[in-house]
Amino acid sequence: MDIIVVGLSHKTAPVDIREKVAFAPDCIHEALRAVRDLPSVHEGVIVSTCNRVEVYSASRSREEGVEALIRFMAEYHEVPLDALRPHLYVYAGPDAVKHVFRVASSLDSLVVGEPQILGQVKDAYEKAAEGSATGLVLNKFMHKAFSVAKRVRTETRIAQSAVSVSFAAVELARKIFGELSGKKVMVVGAGEMCELAATHLVENGVTGVQVTNRTFARAEALAAKFNGKAVPFEEFTYHLPEVDIVVSSTGAPHFVVGVEDVRAAMKARKQKPLFLIDIAVPRDVDPRVNDLPNVFLYDVDDLTGVVEANKKERAKEAEKAEGIVADEVQGFLGWLKTLEITPTIRQLREKFDAIRRAEVEKTLKAFGEGLPPKQQKSIEAMSQAIVNKILHEPTVFLKQVGDDPEAEFSVDAVRKLFGLADGDRPEETP
Repeated sequence: MDIIVVGLSHKTAPVDIREKVAFAPDCIHEALRAVRDLPSVHEGVIVSTCNRVEVYSASRSREEGVEALIRFMAEYHEVPLDALRPHLYVYAGPDAVKHVFRVASSLDSLVVGEPQILGQVKDAYEKAAEGSATGLVLNKFMHKAFSVAKRVRTETRIAQSAVSVSFAAVELARKIFGELSGKKVMVVGAGEMCELAATHLVENGVTGVQVTNRTFARAEALAAKFNGKAVPFEEFTYHLPEVDIVVSSTGAPHFVVGVEDVRAAMKARKQKPLFLIDIAVPRDVDPRVNDLPNVFLYDVDDLTGVVEANKKERAKEAEKAEGIVADEVQGFLGWLKTLEITPTIRQLREKFDAIRRAEVEKTLKAFGEGLPPKQQKSIEAMSQAIVNKILHEPTVFLKQVGDDPEAEFSVDAVRKLFGLADGDRPEETP
């Protein structure tokens, strides 16, 4: 049995192609049924996110399975095969196992270490399981992928450092305040960067949110997202004593927060720490405020420096994670090989034993009633001994090929040699 992956991602396809082959949530069960109905595919899982669309399957025919999945993606989305094929990647066997383990562990993500992909892969598997699109192999495989991802996050620091400017601000805020629960923030400007920073701060415990913008309606709209309040732009400096964190990005050609504004705020705050995040270019906050006691000012260059340092740290941790993935790939492949070997050994013995019993029965009938029970037992024992000796070498051979990279071909050779049909392979429990 082969694991097969056919898909495309942000690395191989532009967004207009990814959009065309994305699977809508309300159509996913229909698509899974279509995958499961492909003659050469036994099981299937579909992962569809903004950055990747992939189909995982279990198949006994690698070449047929790959081609069937490629054609399925093209036909299902009505995309010309020639237009789609150049953007697709195909993995099979060990390469497919490694790829999925890396995807679940966020080693193949646009931002290495981001946590969202694991949840997306889990959701994709749950939908496939609900629709009976998975079976013995993919059930085991996907659960192993989840455990590999958990091991990566437990044994490395791949997700513990910020690699975006907005989240770097949160990381610095934690260093200044320790605990962000109950802290209050003033958002100066209603653009995307300010919104992202505010979102991360709120997700990490910040409660009170005030928003100001030259266009008051935009301030109101953004404040509503955080259950906060809008403040007129002409008055926002008067509200600085009420907050612990200021995030600013206005696009103004001059400073909008001056030294005297912050000095007055600190006096009203009785010198409690104030953290200012200036992500505007040109800068919004006069850099001299950093000279004031208990005032911490970081501009976009400071935050970018934190991000770059953290990216280097994540790259080191990713190397450790790759080692974990490589180790887990070998473990899963070992299980997959036993899935073929154990039933083959059993079927081999069952076939020879059936032949033995038929021949013994024929021989005993030829003797009629004249053969004493003792001699009958001797014939029975002799036939069993012959079968055991004949099967000894094939059995030893099959047990030993478990560590051979070409084990699948060896097992298929034995099955063909002794006439064990594929349809007779019994299901094994993991």
